Amino acid sequence: MEKDLFQEVQQRTQLAFTNQMEMLLFYLNDDQVYGINVFKIIEVIECPSSVVKMPYSHPSVKGTIDFRGKAVIVIDIGEFLGMDRQDFKNALSYVIVCEYNNNIQGLIIKNPDSLITRSWEEVKSPSSVIGKSSYLTAITYNDNNDMIQILDIEKILVEILGMETKISDEFVNQASAPELCGHHVLVIDDSKAARSLIEAVLDQLGFTYESYTSASEALADLESDPNGKKRFCMSICDIEMPGIDGFTFTRKIRSNPDLKDLFILLHSSMSNPTNVDKAKQVGANSFAAKFQPDALASEIISAIKQVESKGKAT
Repeated sequence: MEKDLFQEVQQRTQLAFTNQMEMLLFYLNDDQVYGINVFKIIEVIECPSSVVKMPYSHPSVKGTIDFRGKAVIVIDIGEFLGMDRQDFKNALSYVIVCEYNNNIQGLIIKNPDSLITRSWEEVKSPSSVIGKSSYLTAITYNDNNDMIQILDIEKILVEILGMETKISDEFVNQASAPELCGHHVLVIDDSKAARSLIEAVLDQLGFTYESYTSASEALADLESDPNGKKRFCMSICDIEMPGIDGFTFTRKIRSNPDLKDLFILLHSSMSNPTNVDKAKQVGANSFAAKFQPDALASEIISAIKQVESKGKAT
């Protein structure tokens, strides 16, 4: 049993190096199929009928449950999206306990379905197929050719729980040093909420930037631009994205003689130590967890200092 479990964990880990991900499929009250990356899931449990209410919270926050001795917020994402609320007190419901941005949350769902593996090349931006929903970040299909909707959980959590974007004066002052001024940053993230945070931090630091929603598009532009390697001082790149993920983007940059020296900071809500190790293995220079503006500002300043120091040395 332990050997089988170890092999399963190893197989899932290796997916990150082959531009693939494993998804848990699940249903909400509209009976459509949704998917969430397994790497973000801690456990799927039956929803307790007893949920402790939280005063003055968002209507979609149903309260807290006890999970391994900790109080975890549970959110009815279907209700947030305009569906009927999940009647967890009178009907069997489930909670996907997951970790986003170094925080644990519970997502109340109707029921889980199955696990599937898909290449990120099979995961498409919704704008390429249907009118883009503000809470839909990608789509793919199961073996029966049913559409799987991948929600922008980051955006949903930001709207429900809020997001701090202001950085400390200490980092603003550091960025005002003459040697750090005038830098241009490449930003890649398919989540609007994540891009907004990154851009807000860069604005406060006084750095300019270009933003892309697709690593494939960013890579194509870099490869077609003779000045691509000089255009940006660094890249801030998400990991989970349709087309190619952040790990694959990093490997492709490192294998290109003209781009291999680009400083890459992977910025992800998959903030567990395993993903930090994977980031190093594929050649990323640094890693920062979403959504922590001071931590991101610190990593950006450190990156630019390293780039400046390396430039002077050569």
